[in-house]
Amino acid sequence: MSTPSLSDLPIRRLTRGDLSACADLSEDRGWPREEHKWGLLLSAGTGYGIDDPAGGLVSACVVTPYGPGERPELGAIGMVLVAERHARQGVGRRLMQYVLEQAGTTPLTLHATPYGQPLYEELGFKVTGRAEMVRGRFAPGGTAPGIATRPATAEDLAAILRLDSEVFGPDRTHVITRLPAFSDQLRVAEEDGRLIGYAALWPNMDTHVVGPLIARDTETAKALVTSLAAGTDRPLRTDIDVRHEDLLAWLKERGLEGVAFNAVMNHGAPDLPGDWTRRFAPLTVAAG
Repeated sequence: MSTPSLSDLPIRRLTRGDLSACADLSEDRGWPREEHKWGLLLSAGTGYGIDDPAGGLVSACVVTPYGPGERPELGAIGMVLVAERHARQGVGRRLMQYVLEQAGTTPLTLHATPYGQPLYEELGFKVTGRAEMVRGRFAPGGTAPGIATRPATAEDLAAILRLDSEVFGPDRTHVITRLPAFSDQLRVAEEDGRLIGYAALWPNMDTHVVGPLIARDTETAKALVTSLAAGTDRPLRTDIDVRHEDLLAWLKERGLEGVAFNAVMNHGAPDLPGDWTRRFAPLTVAAG
């Protein structure tokens, strides 16, 4: 039997049953397996993939929708991967074109590496911002932020969702309600009994990722990061909107180093919704 061409292989929906194959694909491209993150994305979003007749996946990606289920207001694209043996053969372009067709008029956003950015530009995505990934062991020091933080409880969930809706824009209840199980820590910042910020810390291989990080201002963001860092002995990693220059400078003073820059790109909308001044870091660049 002849081997079917890549263009003839069907694109299908992925499920949590494909978790191991997705992690294998990450490993094939030199990425960490990130099974914990893949599990969240495949549960909260829609995965698309192409099966390799020889076994495994040719390509995969996940779209996390936000807003009403039947009419999403935004879709975040992440984990766009093509197996090394099938690279540079148009597979990634075909998968992305399919995602665009499925999205219809729903605006889309993604974080692009320098390697992937040219393809996304050809498909009509526009650069609307940048994020810097920083990583390292957090070293406490200097004047402690004077904002009170504490572990979140079940009673905080409604207030967290209200604040998140104000800051992020489209409703993402289906993602935020998964944070208590997905994260090792979920903390809130308060002032006069009012919630002014929240942040999660979740495990990713040998690091702990800070995200989402939603805060009234930079001092509140610092207080949340400081309190999260006090509860782990792993290096921290997070992706900060570069417009938050003060927070980035402070993180680097505390021992984190810049690792990479990603371009924030949008399709079908001039910019992200919500209030960027209070949105410091995404849950993960794969889900916005």
